[in-house]
Amino acid sequence: MSTGRISALILGISVFLGLSCLGYLLANAAIEYKQYERSVTVKGLSEGEYQADVVIWPIQFSAADNDLKSLYRTLENNIDRIREFLEKSGIAAEDISLMSPDITDNSANQYGSSSRPEFRYTALQTITVYSRHIEAVRSVMGKLSDLGREGIVFTGGNYGSQPEYLFTRLNDVKPEMIEEATRKAREVAEKFASDSQSELGKIKRASQGQFSINDRDRNNPHIKKVRVVATIEYYLSD
Repeated sequence: MSTGRISALILGISVFLGLSCLGYLLANAAIEYKQYERSVTVKGLSEGEYQADVVIWPIQFSAADNDLKSLYRTLENNIDRIREFLEKSGIAAEDISLMSPDITDNSANQYGSSSRPEFRYTALQTITVYSRHIEAVRSVMGKLSDLGREGIVFTGGNYGSQPEYLFTRLNDVKPEMIEEATRKAREVAEKFASDSQSELGKIKRASQGQFSINDRDRNNPHIKKVRVVATIEYYLSD
């Protein structure tokens, strides 16, 4: 066999062996990569109950009269009485605000009706209490009927007169709640890894859900239930 043919044969064998080794290494690398890609996705919940720290209390009352000037005098008199009552009950003057009255001319809204309304003018007035002293305001709410017995017509049944409670300290509790949600998610992941005879690795990806703030129940709107869910994906290895 000539020297050229021997050289070509050796080169061919070398190339074949090289490609075979490369294929073997690539196959092993792919298997290891797939093993490394094993993961588990878990969720961790954190929730707690907190007292609201702001109350918005709209106090609405109505009045009616056939004379517009007389109607405004009635409104002003009732406003003064309500303000005095609130301040004597411990609500600060700066926490009380007044909206313009909503005046309706009933004679202009008859739409061809032959019946004449008892009063030509009716008015709806709103006084709003905005306070951080939740318990003080709640105690006054139960006493407002005292003024009703003196002739002020409060309209407490509609949606616009319902008190609203706010929880504005979310940023204060966020770090602790996120930490708890993350810890609970890891506990679930560790249990899954143990049951599947695997080792829990690093975090592959994580997402924090939206914080939700809701009333604890219908009868306790001043107590808020705050919750958040963390979703975390961990690597798994044998």
